Amino acid sequence: MELKDLVGLHKLTGVDMDSVSVNTWGSQFEDCQVINFVLDGQTYTATEDPDDGYRSNMRDIVKSDYKVKNKFKPCKVMGKMREDDKYGANEILDLVDVKTGKVVLSVGTENTDDYYPCWVAVFSPENMAINTGV
Repeated sequence: MELKDLVGLHKLTGVDMDSVSVNTWGSQFEDCQVINFVLDGQTYTATEDPDDGYRSNMRDIVKSDYKVKNKFKPCKVMGKMREDDKYGANEILDLVDVKTGKVVLSVGTENTDDYYPCWVAVFSPENMAINTGV
């Protein structure tokens, strides 16, 4: 699946950050970040590809059976692909709270056209309407 498949209106109900050991090449394993999030009752898991220690990117995003522990009341979000900026091309999905207009979750790769692309996995619960004034 691709990040653009998640563009549109959704209900976000959980997010967990974790790390897993993945086979990077040959028999070499490396610890990588993962972000698990629940949209419309379905869990999605995005995994980092650490590449070579200087560069990183999103390895993949898949539907998963992972049980997210950090659950919360539904947050209505609009999934949007981030525009490219003056620093480079982006392949990032931003989930924007429809009430606050602020980005709650970002996942993907920034600077995809650069020598140093970078994995993005950011959860900002303070931007959720349900946390306003907390």
